[in-house]
Amino acid sequence: MSRAPALPDPPEAADALAAPETPGAPEAPETPVAPRPSGAPTETPAEPPAPLTPAPPSAPADALLALALRDLQARQAALNAEIQALENRRDQLNAEIATTFTGQSEAIAKRVRGFQDYLVTALQALAASAEQAQLVSQPLIVQPSALDQRRAEEAATPQAAPAAAGLFSQDEAIIREWLRTFQGQPDFSADPWRLRRTLDAEGAALLEEWFLRQGGRGAQPSRGTRHRNLVVTAAAIAILGDLYGDRFQTLVLASRPERLGEWRRGLQDCLGLSREDFGPNSGIVLFERPEALVERADRLEEQEELPFIVIDSAERVIETPILQFPLWLAFAGTPIELAAEDELY
Repeated sequence: MSRAPALPDPPEAADALAAPETPGAPEAPETPVAPRPSGAPTETPAEPPAPLTPAPPSAPADALLALALRDLQARQAALNAEIQALENRRDQLNAEIATTFTGQSEAIAKRVRGFQDYLVTALQALAASAEQAQLVSQPLIVQPSALDQRRAEEAATPQAAPAAAGLFSQDEAIIREWLRTFQGQPDFSADPWRLRRTLDAEGAALLEEWFLRQGGRGAQPSRGTRHRNLVVTAAAIAILGDLYGDRFQTLVLASRPERLGEWRRGLQDCLGLSREDFGPNSGIVLFERPEALVERADRLEEQEELPFIVIDSAERVIETPILQFPLWLAFAGTPIELAAEDELY
């Protein structure tokens, strides 16, 4: 029968045998150790874990944090600027309100009080003056002057009635001189708007009656033909041109274009005119309808000009508005002349 191998001594026993004993040292209590089975590996005590150290941050994370920080700082600066602007605006509004409402109200109140004091003082002074004034005014006697006496004497003295031709009463000598001149030899080279034909005695008498008796407004018997009436009208235009210059315009009324054509050619020949002198803005205007003539005459008076209206002998009726104008000459045709006109046209 074989023998079992001898077991090695436990480590604790070997340590105890190797370590020398210290005299006088207390013995440490022994801790019982459980026996390990044969063949089991020897256990090595585990080392304590090392403390955890955070890993250093990476470069992209640092860039993102810096960008976010700058964004927050920019927003903070913008908000601070807006807050400062709003505070300044608030202070400005408060100052304006104080100046506009409060300050102005006080100034207006002061003015009102000052005006009220002025009114009270003025009314008091007026009341005091009214108490001292005499309620019954004394009659004022004024002696008439020598000028007043002379005017009274002239008014009491009967005077001769003025001539009917009040418009041309002061120009009688000029008118008579022109009429005498027109009865002489015709001046075919006279200036435009001067009579270039001879005016007979009957025509001169007709114009003298019209100027100096009728005052430049009235009807005269026709001379029998339109040509003779044209010469009389041309003489009247020449005299009016000498008296008024460019301040008058001649308006001829004839209800048919053929008659107006005769008037244009006759006046052009007697006064040395051209076709440009016949038109709305020229010296002589021709009309077929009396309404248009009256409208033109009204416009001339508004422009402070004088219309001279000439009515053809074939016109049997004179419109009433024409009679209101200061210068108009109507040729009254005889029954024989009117009948001949009807047959001709």
